Amino acid sequence: MFNTPSLKILLNYLFLLVVGIALTHAYRYFILQFRILKLKIVYQLFFIAVSSLMLSVIFCVAGSVFFVLSLEEVINGIVPFLFWSIIYFGFHYLENYKKTEIQNLRWEAASKDIELNKLKSQLNPHFMFNSMNSIRALIDENPAKAKEAVTQLSNILRNTLLMNKNKEIVLEEELRIVKDYLDLEQIRYEERLRYEMDIDPSSVTKLVPPLIIQAQVENAIKHGISKITGGGVVKVKTKLENNNLLLEVKNTGSLNNEKSDTGFGFANSKQRLELLYGKKASIEINEESSNEVTVRIKISYN
Repeated sequence: MFNTPSLKILLNYLFLLVVGIALTHAYRYFILQFRILKLKIVYQLFFIAVSSLMLSVIFCVAGSVFFVLSLEEVINGIVPFLFWSIIYFGFHYLENYKKTEIQNLRWEAASKDIELNKLKSQLNPHFMFNSMNSIRALIDENPAKAKEAVTQLSNILRNTLLMNKNKEIVLEEELRIVKDYLDLEQIRYEERLRYEMDIDPSSVTKLVPPLIIQAQVENAIKHGISKITGGGVVKVKTKLENNNLLLEVKNTGSLNNEKSDTGFGFANSKQRLELLYGKKASIEINEESSNEVTVRIKISYN
């Protein structure tokens, strides 16, 4: 244009500039109006190819006001419209992909929250039922101990109500609940129930799911100690190794092969660990000897 300045050439470029902007605006309006971006990628590619050809023809017909229309100009005109379409559709494809990914992550997180809340709501009534049974057994036999048991239960309930708001709590708080629960059950079972706690001081600040140990202790008493005439021992141990938290609950008793005898607390805990940590956590139950059952929980913070 600058080598051979001409008013006609200048007007032609200005005119085509206006036509090009008008065409792409109309093109965009058509895309939005007919929801072309919602179509499958194959249909979008077909639409781009056909539209680029049609826009090029319209563009060249408009340019024929100043120049003679030729097939070469039509073919050359496809390039900028094709390039424009690739940029436009590519941008929206990436944008929609990110939105979909974010929505999927939000949906997954919401689903996990719903499932965790459901599991926790299942756990609390189960826990309450056993605790109330412990107190009921004491009312006629020993009112003073029953009163003490009510105080311990109120402490447990106050803490568990606060715990329900959180996905995780500090291990120290969980152990406090476990001790209160064992003291409560010890009143019920008297000399039939003894317990030991071996706690690694470096582990107490780690985060764990609420009632994760208490559920195993409750299981140990219900499926182990309560079935043995002479009673037995429940041992709770925690240890921190290489930023891996190891939780262990042992009880006197044997492990029946029936699925139900692994206990509600075990199945509930397994689901919660999977939802919260995935493969970074595990739980297993084994019969160490003919008279001892062990539940081991491992949570990795690496």
